[in-house]
Amino acid sequence: MTPATPSTLDQTLTVAPERKGGGEQVALALFIGIPFLALLAAIPVAWGWGLGWHDIVIAVVMYAIAGHGITVGYHRHFTHGSFKASRALKIALAIAGSMAIQGPVVRWVADHRRHHAFSDRDGDPHSPWRYGETIPALAKGLWWAHTGWLFDVEQTPRSKYAPDLMADEDLRRIDRAFPLIVAGSMLLPAVVGGLWSMSWQGALTAFFWASLVRVSLLHHVTWSINSICHTIGERPFKSRDRSGNVWWLAVLSMGESWHNLHHADPTCARHGVEKGQVDSTARVIWAFERLGWATDVRWPVAKRIDARRISA
Repeated sequence: MTPATPSTLDQTLTVAPERKGGGEQVALALFIGIPFLALLAAIPVAWGWGLGWHDIVIAVVMYAIAGHGITVGYHRHFTHGSFKASRALKIALAIAGSMAIQGPVVRWVADHRRHHAFSDRDGDPHSPWRYGETIPALAKGLWWAHTGWLFDVEQTPRSKYAPDLMADEDLRRIDRAFPLIVAGSMLLPAVVGGLWSMSWQGALTAFFWASLVRVSLLHHVTWSINSICHTIGERPFKSRDRSGNVWWLAVLSMGESWHNLHHADPTCARHGVEKGQVDSTARVIWAFERLGWATDVRWPVAKRIDARRISA
């Protein structure tokens, strides 16, 4: 599966945007709002109700699976073609990414390819610079880039930005199964927590921490790449936008916050190319390569990286 690139997408005939229905808007608001309320309540709940080790373990495992489903699967594989995946790995990554509840794989990829085609310019679906550079305009833009754009009724045309994924029967099936995967992602922690503790309370606390809090935390970490990493951060590499490296998001974002290098070299399988830059996504891809499940991995090449580096 060869992904479309920003240059080829720019040359594609204009396609009318798709539109989001009212029911989809309501579902989106619920799946953002309810987990976010749980995230806000996390500290008082931990203080008064408690946070057990089984809650922590289940939440961390679910965060890692769904998070790397987004970073390894949705982003570096399906969007940018940083490596080729076996059919089994392709399917597993699409399902794992769907468990993050950030949208079906074809929709997510179409939005992200459009972002790269117009990064921080007119046409970018989620630039924080959309409204200008004054403080009020940037505050409004940050809100738009972080969450507001998700509620835009006009959606990126998938037939223009993700035709390769739309032609893949496996991915079409997974797209259609998205509601079932969402249900499984929300219910599985409760089932595991209940069986682990052999109690309804264990099921309830696991649902709170490993479903609601986990989903919301991963939502906002992912969206911070769109908002924070296009507003602040170091910019050691040449890019045509305002992408920056934000070190304090690296662990939770699984290496995605080394965002300046990513926009300088989008197909590179490793974003944290400098010494000490944590990029667990790259390590997972490396493991898949060692197992023979991932091939043709586009690892960073020193000459190419140096050519994109801004001279001191």
